[in-house]
Amino acid sequence: MPEPVRLLQAGAGGMGRAWLRTIAANPDVELAGLVDLDVEVARAAADEHGFRDVPVAASIDELAGAADALIDVTVPAAHPTVSVDALLRGLPVLCEKPLAETVRECLGMVAAAEVSGKLLMVSQSRRYFRAVTAFQRQLAELGPIGTLTCEFYKAPHFSGFRERMAEPLLVDMAIHQFDLSRKLIGAEPVSVYCDSYNPSWSWFDGNAAASAIFTYTDGTRFAFSGSWCAAGLETSWNGRWRASTPGGTATWDGDNPPVAALSSGEDLPAVMTDDPEEIAGSLSEFVDAIRTSTTPQSEVHSNVVSIAMVEAAVRSARAGVPVQIADVINDAYTEALDTITTPALQAALAAWPNPLKAVGLD
Repeated sequence: MPEPVRLLQAGAGGMGRAWLRTIAANPDVELAGLVDLDVEVARAAADEHGFRDVPVAASIDELAGAADALIDVTVPAAHPTVSVDALLRGLPVLCEKPLAETVRECLGMVAAAEVSGKLLMVSQSRRYFRAVTAFQRQLAELGPIGTLTCEFYKAPHFSGFRERMAEPLLVDMAIHQFDLSRKLIGAEPVSVYCDSYNPSWSWFDGNAAASAIFTYTDGTRFAFSGSWCAAGLETSWNGRWRASTPGGTATWDGDNPPVAALSSGEDLPAVMTDDPEEIAGSLSEFVDAIRTSTTPQSEVHSNVVSIAMVEAAVRSARAGVPVQIADVINDAYTEALDTITTPALQAALAAWPNPLKAVGLD
């Protein structure tokens, strides 16, 4: 048996505590240290989860030498600083979603991964539901997807920053569904037309509802419709999915095993596995990628496209016209060249012959 991977975790808030539970349950890893700006919070979180002997600190600098990799569970605004710092110290990084708040910042993180030669992976935890894997298998048997739809209707009262955001549904939630559409379709998005709005009874300041249609390179259309102020008959937090193919139709309610039927009317059973789910699945794939030097799903180059889908949807909603994903990435690249000042990262970005090719779109 290989030695456990020694993890340094940055962030001891609510999601950080979920990661501590996940680390404690995985025999392939061990916690080497916990970092948080509030050291008392870090100490309390470590103690509560059985890590009483694990050191805590206010910065990565104090504990990086004892670790093989870093889990970045800080707030999204801190991801570019924390993850890049760890990468340039020689640590592979598993970063909570979203990778960053803008595509521009994401490209700087791609450059840091290239400069360091270390893995930067994003935890898109909804890719790891067993039902998603079963759904994907059914779609592979049914044939190429013509239309994929996702309905997302919930009525959460978060309080705090989400209720003050300009585009809370698109920016804080839709990344999950947008990213999952890429996994299920198996192609890349080309463009999006999006309309966002705020129902009259909404308790959000910004637009809590949106509809978006993405066109993919293979001609597939992905239609997302959702609201965060839709009380009654709510969907799963994963949404309610339907795929139409030449071989039949498959549906997933977001919680239970998917259901599929061939065009002949015959049922296509769901094959469920016992693979680890959600962030446990992310951690398992991260550890395997480190040990085998393989490229995991949601590796940083690829994940930039999911962030670009969100940014493109917001841009479309504001302009009222379709937006090309390539335009979002090219604009972000130009901005990154102008604003990223670290010489090594600047040089890495400047060396790209094509930013679209760098993220797998060309």
